[in-house]
Amino acid sequence: MTANLPPYSFVPGKFPHPHSDPRGHRFGADIEPPTMPLTPDWPTSVHHRLAVDLFNHGYYWEAHEFWEALWHAAGRTGVEAAFFKALIQLAVVGVKIREGRPDGALTHAHRAVELLTQVRVELGAETLAGFSLRDLIAQSEALCGAIPAIESSDEAVQIVFSVRLT
Repeated sequence: MTANLPPYSFVPGKFPHPHSDPRGHRFGADIEPPTMPLTPDWPTSVHHRLAVDLFNHGYYWEAHEFWEALWHAAGRTGVEAAFFKALIQLAVVGVKIREGRPDGALTHAHRAVELLTQVRVELGAETLAGFSLRDLIAQSEALCGAIPAIESSDEAVQIVFSVRLT
């Protein structure tokens, strides 16, 4: 699934806010809430698949919005909600790097590792929603190690990895 990509990836202070600014790329076009969080039929979750696509194209703020809708649908507590919160944290890493805030990026990357580890332990499984939890944790840990060495720029944000559905 390829999302209809917005004309810009929102970064606070650099672009019009997608919702509140009339020049925003989603002004007047809210995301419809998902009818449910993930089910065993996760491939049918348009919100999840669009979030993955947006994330992989560098639209971190936009990806976080779709995962946040699923986090709310999951009730904001429990193992599935913790998983979505971890994905949200990874998306925020990209935004923070683009804002020139590597300390904030590092905080969110560490939190993603904590949440993903918690999900893996509580779930007692290696996969969730098409992701290898082991791979996500390893990539997130590598990201934690790489963030202190990066400079703030659009090129530097490439340090944020692509997420892969299995």
